[in-house]
Amino acid sequence: MLIYNTLSKRKEEFVPIDPPNVTFYMCGPTVYDFFHIGNGRSFIVSDIIRRYLIYKGYNVKFAMNLTDIDDKIIQKSIKANVDSNVITSEFTNAFFEDITKLGIKKADIYPKATEHIQDIINLVQSLVDRGMAYDANGDVYYDVGKFTGYGKLSGKKIEDLESGARIEINENKKNPLDFTLWKKAKEGEPAWDSPWGKGRPGWHIECSAMSMKHLGESIDIHAGGNDLIFPHHENEIAQSEGAHDKQFVKYWLHFGFLNIKDEKMSKSLGNFFTAREILSRHNAEAIRLLFAQTHYRGPLSYSEELIEGATKGVEKLSNFYRTLVERIEAHKEGITPQTDIDGYRKKFENAMDDDFNTPQAVAVLFDLMRDVNKDLSLTEGVDYKYLSEVKELIDKTGIDILGVIKLDSEDNSGGLQDELIQLLIDLRLSAKNEKNYAFADQIRDGLEKLGVILRDSKEGTTFRIN
Repeated sequence: MLIYNTLSKRKEEFVPIDPPNVTFYMCGPTVYDFFHIGNGRSFIVSDIIRRYLIYKGYNVKFAMNLTDIDDKIIQKSIKANVDSNVITSEFTNAFFEDITKLGIKKADIYPKATEHIQDIINLVQSLVDRGMAYDANGDVYYDVGKFTGYGKLSGKKIEDLESGARIEINENKKNPLDFTLWKKAKEGEPAWDSPWGKGRPGWHIECSAMSMKHLGESIDIHAGGNDLIFPHHENEIAQSEGAHDKQFVKYWLHFGFLNIKDEKMSKSLGNFFTAREILSRHNAEAIRLLFAQTHYRGPLSYSEELIEGATKGVEKLSNFYRTLVERIEAHKEGITPQTDIDGYRKKFENAMDDDFNTPQAVAVLFDLMRDVNKDLSLTEGVDYKYLSEVKELIDKTGIDILGVIKLDSEDNSGGLQDELIQLLIDLRLSAKNEKNYAFADQIRDGLEKLGVILRDSKEGTTFRIN
């Protein structure tokens, strides 16, 4: 199995530190809002990779952190005039609801920053003791100049970063590139006691401490979006290796950006979508298929046209799967076609073994469906034992790994509810086009009373259910 390692900038043979055990850390959400569809791509891709490693026989220990203390959380809690725990509790629950709907397998561990304060303090103290960090009136900074490998993940050089850095007014720092490990407490903000006074952890140190606490000082895989390569992951390396003189991560995996119609997703452009909004209009299997149809390292442009295409793909695969199940249950004997099922299994594995090439793996599924559909059309009748082999392969690949087939056993009541809401949205649009604004407002207000919040944008109208 080959994996592209951001650290070496090339594909490498995957050899775990302690085979068959694999330690896998994924940067999770900051729980101050619903996560957006770009985050959703990272979560789904890491889920597919994890599932494939399990399929290959590895014992995967998977951790995804939840950042529950952060500037954005504090700002939102101040604005809402509530304790920060109220904010983080609400959006942690929302996170679990949304990943469940997306068919994402739960992590083995979801460490929270606020539950690892002592671990973080211990790590910061070890860096201070080793001369890698310094206390500046209650703020503790990492001394970037003391770590000779700084920039090895991102390819950035300290000299270039220093010359291009905006010199901030902070006389406490030795170098403008030095980053915060521990923040001195401000009035009204959450704070904990530490050797440097009351304060709270910096963002980067949280992941280092929690990863090492649950997975060890050296781990196999660390994953996250491309936007985290610098400074977050670069700083994680500096902290972790600065504290223990061991390689922190063997394989770094990074996921490409998700754009909306070839434009960067942003709230200011009105093209910012949460995963919850997309799930209100499309099924999880279609979202997973859309993401799987692009290689995880490349950029992906999301649009309604592309997700509709993925929806049709899911329908084809799901209808095919239902036909298989029906034929198998009929228990009829017949001929065994020449379609090489084991050959398709090898093609799927070869695709996934090549840096998790999900587009090629998806193509294998559709090719298999095409050939088996030809077999099903044979007038002599196809043996159910052969079809059972086909179903077993699809169970392991299309369902257990990729998660792109919609099963009949699922509760479809949510789908009907969504369709009825969409019908009312369409009626509202028709009313607006006819300049019947009173009726359009009546529909919007009526839905809002039922807990359905509409959101109008250039892309159309979306909804969320409170």
